[in-house]
Amino acid sequence: MRALVIGATGGIGSAICNVLEQDKWNVTTLSRSVDGFDVGNAASVDRSLDLLTEPFDLIFVALGILAPLWGAPEKNLAGIKADDMARVLSVNTIGPALILRHAARLLPRDRPCAIGILSARVGSIGDNSLGGWHSYRASKAALNQIIRGAAIELSRTHAQSVCAALHPGTVETSFTANYAGRHPMVPPQDAARNLLSVLHDLTPAQSGGFYDYAGQEIAW
Repeated sequence: MRALVIGATGGIGSAICNVLEQDKWNVTTLSRSVDGFDVGNAASVDRSLDLLTEPFDLIFVALGILAPLWGAPEKNLAGIKADDMARVLSVNTIGPALILRHAARLLPRDRPCAIGILSARVGSIGDNSLGGWHSYRASKAALNQIIRGAAIELSRTHAQSVCAALHPGTVETSFTANYAGRHPMVPPQDAARNLLSVLHDLTPAQSGGFYDYAGQEIAW
């Protein structure tokens, strides 16, 4: 079985790689720090993915930022900065969309296959009762729509495919270090196993959905 993990050096991405390798998968990795894979640059995405020719049984996209390196999620509307919002949308929404442009070519048509993309529960419009974090919430809500559309499109040519948005919970990584204590934390290895188990159990009829680490569907 062959897997492609994009964002492979991050906390969750590296754990996904470790679990897959333990389970004897052949894992191909892409990351900015090792491969120069810049999800915010369309030419970089195309250049890296065009080099891949063999189909993958699993593609896992473990990318995302809460805010640019120099900032933090907005607490209110007054805190919105256009450039910061554009950067968050570039990484969290447009980047995965650029990756999904290659999905049909990178997945087999004659057997089950899956794409899992990290989303976040705060991207749920129906579940938003606190406000704030406008750029991050909007980027993940838009990502969910991209994933939904990709799943519909893939179902026409890859009848056995699953494409899903996945919420990992609050994972102990540098990504969440500033927010520790607000929610129960889970080690990256456990989060990776949970997410891969959920993705494995989804059927093509569930493709395009939004699921948490326990396999429960999340409201749009």
